[in-house]
Amino acid sequence: MGRADFHTAFDSLCPVIGERAGVRGQSERESWIASRICVRITRMNLPQIPTAVLSARGLESTSYTAISLADAVTKEPDGVYTTARTYQRDRVLLFDDHIDRLEQSARLVGLNIQPDRKAIRQALRTLIDQAGYAESRFRISVPHAVPDTLILSIEPYQPVPPGILEDGARCATVQIERHNPAAKTTAWMTDRKSATDNLPPGTYEGLLVTPEGALLEGLSSNFYAVLDGTLHTAGDGVLPGMAQKIVLSLAPDLLPVALTPITINDLRFIDEAFISSAGRGVVPVIMVNTQVIGNMRPSSTTLALRDRYNAYADAHMELL
Repeated sequence: MGRADFHTAFDSLCPVIGERAGVRGQSERESWIASRICVRITRMNLPQIPTAVLSARGLESTSYTAISLADAVTKEPDGVYTTARTYQRDRVLLFDDHIDRLEQSARLVGLNIQPDRKAIRQALRTLIDQAGYAESRFRISVPHAVPDTLILSIEPYQPVPPGILEDGARCATVQIERHNPAAKTTAWMTDRKSATDNLPPGTYEGLLVTPEGALLEGLSSNFYAVLDGTLHTAGDGVLPGMAQKIVLSLAPDLLPVALTPITINDLRFIDEAFISSAGRGVVPVIMVNTQVIGNMRPSSTTLALRDRYNAYADAHMELL
């Protein structure tokens, strides 16, 4: 892509507004950065979320507006992405691991990127400060057409409903093929939307099942089951999750772990099941389709792992 093509593609994403940002060093300079960056957050009938483009030109607003991350993805160009949440307003968990996975996803689709992590942190802090959210869920996207550019979107963080955490979630299997599953692509967000929209009423998460009956992962999570005293989760053919990384580091202290998926036929024999994601942590599963899991209540291993996961997050969160 030539220089003129770059600016044409960039300008289609982000017309210049206000004063461009200079990116400076340390966290104590946040107020200076915020005063220098203009990000348009307009409001109509529904509050609009901050969406911005970060490049060598600084941080600028996108040419579109959105009311949620789900709405924003319909307006973003194809590319790769990572999604995470903040804790206590501006603290994050495994931030560098998220960027590592973003780079890996890019490589898997033929892109070579080296995003400026310091600039990303500063830009996210600026968006969070301007939005005023107590806690946020954010997405960092890399467009195929302009891989030196990042699209940043944030929305208010919505925790898992207390009833789901206390009583467990109901899941349903879906047969949908995830191409290049180790890459977190925006195309997958589009592909899975119809499956999500058509889940049975009361279903919290869809679970991908292969034609052979293997339960691989959730539409936006990793899936686990305790069978014969061993924790099973798919190790191949799935996206390596950030929450999964934590779970797999903690679980061996409680029970053996096998990176092999269970099958539909195993569901009636498993004792426990749960899902995990960076935005939700560990969420117990009490039913898959019409099959009740265990005693239809969150059980000991799941609850112990959830407690350990939350303790890990408390101990390892860091300032953006």
